Amino acid sequence: MTEATGARVCDGGNLGIQMIIADPHKPSPCQERPARSSLLWFAALIAVTTAMRWVFASVLELRTDEAYYWTWSKENTLSFLDHPPMIAWFIRFGTSIFGDTNFGVRFAGLLAMPISQLLLADIVRRVTRDMRAALLAVLMMEAALYYGLLMAKVAPDTALIPFELAMVWSLVRLTESGDARWWLAAGLFGGLSLLSKLTALMLIPAIAAFILVPDWRLRWLRSLYPWLAVLIAVVVFSPVLIWNGMHDWASFRFQFVRATAAHDFNLRTLGDYIGLQLGQVGPVLLPVVLFAAGLTAWRGYRHRDPVAVLLSTAVLVPFGYFFWKSLTLRVGDTWPMFIWPLGFAAAAIDIAMRPRESWPAWMVKGSIFWANIAIASGLCIVVAVFLYYTVSPWNFIGKTDPIGGEAGFAQVASRAESEMQNSGATWIATTDYRVYAMLRWHLRDRVPVIQINERSRFLSFRDPGLDRIAGHAGLYVAREPDDAAILASTTAVLTPLGQVQRVWRGRVMDTYVLKKLSGWTPDLSPPPVSPFYKWRQLAEDRAVYRHVVLADTVR
Repeated sequence: MTEATGARVCDGGNLGIQMIIADPHKPSPCQERPARSSLLWFAALIAVTTAMRWVFASVLELRTDEAYYWTWSKENTLSFLDHPPMIAWFIRFGTSIFGDTNFGVRFAGLLAMPISQLLLADIVRRVTRDMRAALLAVLMMEAALYYGLLMAKVAPDTALIPFELAMVWSLVRLTESGDARWWLAAGLFGGLSLLSKLTALMLIPAIAAFILVPDWRLRWLRSLYPWLAVLIAVVVFSPVLIWNGMHDWASFRFQFVRATAAHDFNLRTLGDYIGLQLGQVGPVLLPVVLFAAGLTAWRGYRHRDPVAVLLSTAVLVPFGYFFWKSLTLRVGDTWPMFIWPLGFAAAAIDIAMRPRESWPAWMVKGSIFWANIAIASGLCIVVAVFLYYTVSPWNFIGKTDPIGGEAGFAQVASRAESEMQNSGATWIATTDYRVYAMLRWHLRDRVPVIQINERSRFLSFRDPGLDRIAGHAGLYVAREPDDAAILASTTAVLTPLGQVQRVWRGRVMDTYVLKKLSGWTPDLSPPPVSPFYKWRQLAEDRAVYRHVVLADTVR
C-alpha cells in the first residue's frame, strides 16, 4: 500500500477516530497516534455514556431477576441452583457500600464495564499495535445496547464478561511473550468465569483450537503449564463443585435439562433470537461483527494465528449453538451477552489488518464506513432507549415492554402489607420466584416471604423465620391467572381478599390475587420427589416461560 493510499483511507473516519493503519514498521502520518481532537471527543463520549449508565442504574426499578439475585446476596451459601455465586458476591459488594438501593445492587456491574473496556482495548492494542483500533473496539462496546446501557443491569453475564476478557487477555500476553506462566493467569480467570456463569464452558472449543491449531501444539500439549491452568480453574470453581456434591449435583442436572430440553421446531423463537441480537448489539453493528468474525476465522485457521483462532471460535461457536437452540426454544435475553465483546475485538483487529494485507482500497474504505455507521447508529439507539426509560412519561410498547413489564411492584408490595395487617397474616406465600423476589426486595424482609414450590431454588438458604410461619395464617399472592393447583393436595384453605394491579405509566401490566392462607404450614425442605421441590420441571418451565408470557399478553 502506498503512503498516499494510506492517507486517503485514514481520511474516512467521521467520528474523529482514524482507525486504519499501515504496517507498524513503516509509520505513516496517520499511524503515529490518534489526533488530539479525536481523543477529546472519545473521552467526552465515554464520560457521557458512563454517566448515562449510572443514572439508569439509579432511577430504574430493579427487574425481577435482579431482585432474585439480591436475595442470594443475603445468603451464606457456596452456590445456587440457577447459577454460580459470583453475581451474589457482586451484589453484596455493592450493597455493603451503598446499601440496599438500586445503585448499590448494580454498582459492581457498573464497575465491570470500564474494567471490560480496558481489557478489550489492551487486547486489540497488543495485537494491532494501534491505539486507534483499540479505541474503535471500545466504541463498539459503547454503541451496543447490551453494554452501552444494559451493563447497568446486574446479571451473571455482567460478572462473566470482565473475567472472560481477562482470560483472553492472558492468552494474548502468552502469545505475545511466549512466557508459559501466563497460562496460570488464564486458568485463574477461567475459573472466575465459571464461577460467574456456566456458559463460560462454551469458550472451551476456542481454547482448544488456540492450543491445537497453531504450530505450537506439541509444545503446549507437552508442557505442564496448560494442565496447571486447568487445575487452577477447577480449584477456583470448587465452591460450585462442593455445593453440588452436597446436593446431588442439582445445578448441573438442572442446566443439563435446560440445555437438552426438546421442543417443536419454531420459526418464531428463531426470529426472537435474531431480532434480539439485532436490537441488543445493533442492526448494523451485528452484521459488521459477524462478517469480521468470519474473516478472522478464515485468517486464523489459514495462517494458524493463535489469537485470530481464539477470538473467531469464541464468537462463532456460541453464536451458532444459540442459533441452533433457537430453532426449538426461546434463547434468553442475556445468554449470548458474553459473545460480543470478543466479537468487537475481532472486528477492530480485522479492520486494522486489512490494509496490512493489501486489501483493495475500496474494501478498506468500506470497512471504515460501515464501522462508523454501526457506531453512530448504535449510539443513537442507546441514547434513545436511555431517554425513553428515564425521561419519557409514555408507554409505547404496552405489556410486552421489557423494562416496564417488570416495573410497578411497589404497588403490589404495599397492598400485600396492608392486607396482612387486616387479615392477621404473619407471612407471605407465593408460587413464583419473581413475585417472591420483588416482595422480599420491597418489604426488606420485614415479614417472611416464602415461595412454597420450587424449593430446590433455596437449598442451603437460612431459616426465613419458621416460628412466624408454623401455625400462623399467611397471605397468598399470585399473578393472574392464579394457579394454586399445587395446594389442592394439602390442608391449606384459601380465602379471597381481593386483587391488586401493577401499573406502569398508566398501563395495567399485570393483576395479582390476594388470598388468606390458613390451615397449612409449608415444608421448606421437601424431598426431591415432592412436587414442592420439582427441579426438573422447573428447568423445562424456565426454558419456555417468556414465550408463554408473551403469548398471554398478546391474547
